[in-house]
This record gives sequence, structure tokens and C-alpha cells, in this order.
Amino acid sequence: MSQLRTYILLAAMTALFGVVGFAIGGSGGMMIALIFAAATNVFTYWNADKIVLRMYKAQPVDASHPSGAVRRYVQLVEQLADRAGLPRPVITIIENDQPNAFATGRNPENAAVAATTGLLRLLNEEEIAGVMAHELAHVKNRDTLTMTVTATIAGAITTLANFAMFFGGNRDGNSGGNLISSLAMMILAPLAAALVQMAISRGREYEADRVGAEILGRPEPLASALAKISTGAARIPNRTAEMHPETGQLMIVNPLSGQGADNLFSTHPSTQNRIDKLMAMAGGSRARQTAPAQGPWG
Repeated sequence: MSQLRTYILLAAMTALFGVVGFAIGGSGGMMIALIFAAATNVFTYWNADKIVLRMYKAQPVDASHPSGAVRRYVQLVEQLADRAGLPRPVITIIENDQPNAFATGRNPENAAVAATTGLLRLLNEEEIAGVMAHELAHVKNRDTLTMTVTATIAGAITTLANFAMFFGGNRDGNSGGNLISSLAMMILAPLAAALVQMAISRGREYEADRVGAEILGRPEPLASALAKISTGAARIPNRTAEMHPETGQLMIVNPLSGQGADNLFSTHPSTQNRIDKLMAMAGGSRARQTAPAQGPWG
């Protein structure tokens, strides 16, 4: 189902590029736009994860890292991946004070997880494990392909809007192109946001919370982490996310300030609702069990 949604997104982008290309440059403009769209589709499918990781300057880390906190982070992700029956992902960190994390990759065999240095400083070990279990749940549920491709397609649509502004005024040497380019700028950014909203269901976060809690063995650490991350993300801006709001849906908690166009790209459910569901899950688990489940470090 995830791959089907991705193919539909790629087809929709191709059609959109063709229509706008025709509006800007007639038949010649449409052909150029379709060629660009086809090349973008192929490149995006195979490289969307690399694009996002490079955008956030995510650096791969392993158990030989000089920082003890980073080494423990690596060990936790590896233990959780083993526990979930997943291939071990590429593990990265992002130098950013805002606490946040995301997963990316076209399938579990080509997945990567990323945590900010702000998250590693803010959370305790169990909370970090809860967050990374959530991200591995996205990998297990195969959400990451749709999430990552959607982010890069939305970015491509924004590029198309800039293309329309730059070249629109040259069509037929009259002002019609200027009108078209202005209209393109007005509708394409909201269209990119609408694409993200349609492709990314808020329910996928609830499901990743549930599966992540199952991977970890109990939901309380993730609930505690969500409360801390939400407070930290609201207080500390993430400049990269603000520059590329279409990538905000990748994060475990909305990294955007919520001002201006940022609201258009909001795809996260209420953090408090997520915490409430996790705590309800914790209550149900205690009622069914006589002993608490052990985490991956137990």
C-alpha cells in the first residue's frame, strides 16, 4: 500500500509538471517539464533518503564514536532493530539544538535513522530508546518511503514555482506569462502542502507510537520523551526545517514554528493526544501482565 501511494504521488507530480510546463511555454515547455519530471521521479525514488539526510547535514556514527552518549545511542538503535527483526539501519546524528528525530529510506534494507544532538542531551536513555523504537516502527511499517518521497516531491513543486516565476515572463514576449507565473507562485506552494497532507496520514504517527511501544516493551518512555521533545521543539527553532517545511512531517514532533506557511505543512496529531493513547496502552498492559515487560537493555 505504501509503494502504491508513492507511485501515485510520482504520477501526479509528472502530470502537474506537464500542465504547468504547457502553461509557461506551450508544447515545448510541456516537453521540457515532462522530461524534468521523469528524471526527478527516478532520482527521487532511489535518492530521496540521501537528499533529506544531506539537507540536515546528518553524519553517520557507529560504536567507535568518541562520545559515550553517541555510542550508547548507537547501541540502543542496534538492540532495538534486532528486537524488531529489522536490518540494522544507518545511524546518524544532526548537529541541531532542537530535540527531534526521524527515519528515512525506501525500505527496511535501506533505512536510516537520525537524532539531533539536542535530543541526545535532553532525554535519558530509556526516553531515547522510546524515540528510536518509534522511528524503527516507521521503518517496520514501511512509512518511510512515502514520507521521504513526499518531502522531496513537495520540494520539487516549490522549485517548479520558482521556475514559473523566472521563465513565465518570457512567454510570447507579453505580460500573459507574468500573470501565469504569479498565479503559479500563489497556488503551487499550497498545492505542495496539500500533497503532503493527502499523502501523510496523521494516523501513521499513532500507529508508529503503538508499534514502537511494542518494540521497546512498554510505552511510558516514549510518552515521557514526547512531552519533553514537544516543549523543546516549541522553544528552540530548527532553521533547516523552517527553510524546508515540507520535511517537517518526517520528524517525531512538528519542528516548525507554526507561523505563516508552516501551518500548511502541519501533519502531526496533538502531542497530548499521543501521550494519552500511550498511557492508556500502559494501563492496559499492566492489567494484562503480572510483571512489567523488559526493555531491550533488560
